[in-house]
Amino acid sequence: MARSPTGTRRFSSTHASGTLALGIALLAAAAMLGYHEGLFIPRVAAVQRSEGLGHGYSFGNDFYQVWLSAREMLRARLDPYSPEMTREIQVGLYGRPLDPHRVGDPVDQRGFPYPAFTDLLFWPVAGIPFETVRIWVLCALFLLTGAGVLLWMRALDWRLGWKWLAVVLLLALSSYPALEGLYAGQLGLLVAFLLAASVVALQREKFMLAGTLLAVSTIKPQMTALVIVYFLFWTLSDWRVRKKFFLGFFSTFAILLGTSLAVLPHWIQSWVHTLLAYRHYTRPPLVTEVLTSPLGPRWAGAATLVLTIVGLVIAVVLAWKNRAASLDSLAFWRTFTLLLAITTITLLPGQAVYDHLILIPAILLLARDRGRLLEAGRVPRILFWLGALVLFWPWLAAFALGVLRPWLAPDVLDATAVLSLPLRTAASLPFVVLALLAWTWRTRSVTIQEGA
Repeated sequence: MARSPTGTRRFSSTHASGTLALGIALLAAAAMLGYHEGLFIPRVAAVQRSEGLGHGYSFGNDFYQVWLSAREMLRARLDPYSPEMTREIQVGLYGRPLDPHRVGDPVDQRGFPYPAFTDLLFWPVAGIPFETVRIWVLCALFLLTGAGVLLWMRALDWRLGWKWLAVVLLLALSSYPALEGLYAGQLGLLVAFLLAASVVALQREKFMLAGTLLAVSTIKPQMTALVIVYFLFWTLSDWRVRKKFFLGFFSTFAILLGTSLAVLPHWIQSWVHTLLAYRHYTRPPLVTEVLTSPLGPRWAGAATLVLTIVGLVIAVVLAWKNRAASLDSLAFWRTFTLLLAITTITLLPGQAVYDHLILIPAILLLARDRGRLLEAGRVPRILFWLGALVLFWPWLAAFALGVLRPWLAPDVLDATAVLSLPLRTAASLPFVVLALLAWTWRTRSVTIQEGA
């Protein structure tokens, strides 16, 4: 790493290495896009057709729940959490209602999982045909995801030449979480952007705006709950200066909550009931999935509860301990990114890989400060290179499948063990990131402006 004349960090590289990296990134992005759209999605569609579930919306399926429930809530005041609404969603997504007793039907019943104010935020598009809306959502989420990466780079004060910046953008936008989120129209991508925008607003001392953005992110509260706690602690550490963040967050949240209660007075009870049911038919958090194999389902549940409580306690303690950290310090960034890593492992459902985009600031932080890890000893070096392999494996596997595809028999290519090769490290990445972030606490806490 080298410091620029302005004190910000620049990636030390030659013109040739930047050109080579950009070429490789273009090839990797094309391979991943070809895999996702040319192999993975068609295979999923074929399986759904074989089970009589291929007559609904696949592209944009997650946003379809928001669009349909917003339309019905505003037109007929239909409770988005009602069984009638759930059946309408199922018919739109699969062509028929799901039968939990029918072999082959998805376990996920696709009940509306968002707070009711999510529908109010998106009501302007409820009157537009979904075929048009989903294209708009794809374009908007694509732009917001790219903008989010740029905001994280700015927040970290890490400046790259345009070629290396293009490499970062290409890899972020072609990552499996991004492609999965874009195809489904997942609002987790919007939340990831709002989180990045909120941090940048805080750094610019636009506290009211930062609070407002973070309040809107509660459309998926499981993604930002720990960070919200940290920022509230951070606000209390200097109330006189930072109270506008508190006011911006709670005033916006109160407006969202009050408006939705005025439209649907009992939605909170219905939402909580839906969330409790949701836990029974969706994949558990990643920590449970990891523990189930060695411990079995019964003991894995108990161990998960213990580890989740321990993880959340550690998160709250770290948030409180570093509540006064400045936004340009490693103490802040280590705390912030560690909270996001804990979130992906303990609070997010196992299938919510698209929500792993909140790991981007952690990955960028580790990449920017890789010199410290590589010089810190054998264990962090091994962890770092293991993390690099886990991170880049999807592109390597997608490229290999693309090259070998003409020579592989269709039945071999369609085999789950082969087709899922690029997805094998999706569940491992949060754990590797968490381990690397935890190791960085062993090094001296310094500010971003100090040399690497």
